[in-house]
Amino acid sequence: MKKKNLFLGLIVGLIVLIGLSGFAAKKETGKLVVGFDASFPPFEYLDEKTGELAGFDLDLMKAIGAELGMEVELKNVSWDGIIPGLLTGNYNVIASGMTITEERKQVVNFSDPYINAGLVIITPAGETGIQSPQDLAGKQVAVQINSTGDLAATEMQKDQGIKIAAIKRFNSATDAFLELKNGSAEAVIMDLPVAGAQIKANPGLYQIVGEPFTTEEYGLALRKNDTELLAKINKALATIKANGKYDEIYH
Repeated sequence: MKKKNLFLGLIVGLIVLIGLSGFAAKKETGKLVVGFDASFPPFEYLDEKTGELAGFDLDLMKAIGAELGMEVELKNVSWDGIIPGLLTGNYNVIASGMTITEERKQVVNFSDPYINAGLVIITPAGETGIQSPQDLAGKQVAVQINSTGDLAATEMQKDQGIKIAAIKRFNSATDAFLELKNGSAEAVIMDLPVAGAQIKANPGLYQIVGEPFTTEEYGLALRKNDTELLAKINKALATIKANGKYDEIYH
């Protein structure tokens, strides 16, 4: 999802913790411990019918683990603390619909991109007053905190002269959409696949305005010193893309 960014404080405050991650990274466990925030369907979510964690990222990591012959352990964590949790060794991979950005690359290493996504504006179905980012002036806009949607809204407000009335920040993407559903926000800025999942789950409730106004790539995030594991994950990712497993998961 270089904006004078919401991550500056995170980068400054957490850079010291990178040294702590070295101790955890030296342990050879044969296990991929995966951190994610299960409030970002279709990438990671709790399936209400089965009570099980599900989603594209989780299936992708299971396929990567199988390719590497490594056990995969899943850890559902808060998005707002997901990078600190990686740096302090609570898990060794983040797979949570995380956009590769220059700010984040100062703190973590990313795998090769595994999906392309872009930001879109979502409004209530039938709304005609918002057709572009410029139309967000004077509007209440909901985003997921510290997401690229949050960064984009902040940039619009501060650098592009679009006078958004208020940016409402929520810990989960689903909460941002709930704010729109309740009429307490007039638009949501969110990744296209996530918006599509919400529209599918709530027929007739939301609509996407126009085309994506950014191009974004998701990557798996690892600690800076886990270079050997990063190389293995990239190789496994390339293999499952070549053998058709990736396409099977995607569809």
